[in-house]
This record gives sequence, structure tokens and C-alpha cells, in this order.
Amino acid sequence: MNVWFIRLFVVTLRIITVSDMNDKSTSVEIGSLKDKEKIKILFVCLGNICRSPAAQGVMQRLVDERGLSSRYELDSCGFYGGHAGDLPDKRMRVHASRRGYDLTHRSRVIRPWDFDDFDLIVGMDDRNISDLLEAAPSADAQRKVVRMIDFARCHPYQDCVPDPYYDGAQGFELVLDLLEDACAGLFDEIEK
Repeated sequence: MNVWFIRLFVVTLRIITVSDMNDKSTSVEIGSLKDKEKIKILFVCLGNICRSPAAQGVMQRLVDERGLSSRYELDSCGFYGGHAGDLPDKRMRVHASRRGYDLTHRSRVIRPWDFDDFDLIVGMDDRNISDLLEAAPSADAQRKVVRMIDFARCHPYQDCVPDPYYDGAQGFELVLDLLEDACAGLFDEIEK
């Protein structure tokens, strides 16, 4: 069988799987989380040193400013274990600190029980979503997986929160812009 055909099939399968996430009947009802005593959200990216710890920091400030810290449990993780135990990337910490965020999370890898422990699992890009759907132990766990960018209201042309690791300062600033927008949208969706 042709290798290119196999690659095309795998890419197509990933696209179909991620496209299915847009079907609201297959994902958790975000508004129903408001009724929970404690809302647990896990942010996920590849290495857990740029996007997901920044999302955790942005969302933490949102809930803190509204006096809801005791109601939310926020965490972040990644799929790549090479940074486990590390602080977020220094460049992300510098850019985040300019906006008043203190990113002190220590990187960790996603664990099988995260799908049980968290109400919502938020991926930063389609690869993260695809990997989360593949790792989810059940259909119920898959329904907890959502895309961060789907909650952004001011960036209609962005299709993901891109990895800034190999970009310059503009990449980190863009990620923070997107996360501030999307976290506010997610928070509003939960609390409406």
C-alpha cells in the first residue's frame, strides 16, 4: 500500500475526529458546570511549559478577581514528559509577568485519572485535541475535551492557540492575547 495514501488516511481521520468536536451533542454542556460545587478544569498542550500553564494563570486571575477561587480548581499538563518538573518557559514567564501573571506551575504529563478528576479538559490545538480523544478511556471522558480557541470572541480567524516555542516575542504575545480572550469566553460560558 502506498505510504502517502496511509498518511493521507491518518490525517483525514484526525481531521474528522477533531471536526466531530464541533458537534455540541458530543461535548460536555459547559453551562451545566455552573451547578457544580467545585469546577475542575485541566488545560493541556504539548510540553506544559508555554500555552497550558499560561492558560491556567490567565484563568486563575479571572476567578480570583471575581472572588471565586474556592469554587474553581485549575491545573495544566502536557503530553511530552521532557520538561516534567520544570517551570514554564522563561520567555512565557517574562511576557506573562508584563501582564501581571505569575506562572509558577511545574510541568507534568497527563495522567489516565485526569479524565476522571476533571470536569473539563481544554486542548490548545487540534493535535492536542486528537491526542486527548485518543487517550480518553471512555466516551464520557471524550465529552469533557474542548478546544480553547472555541471560546475566543475577538479572534475569529484563529483556529488554535499556536505553540510559541519556536517563535519570537510576537508568538508569546499572540498566545497571551488569545488566552485572555478565550479564558474570558470560557468563564462567561460557565457562569452565565
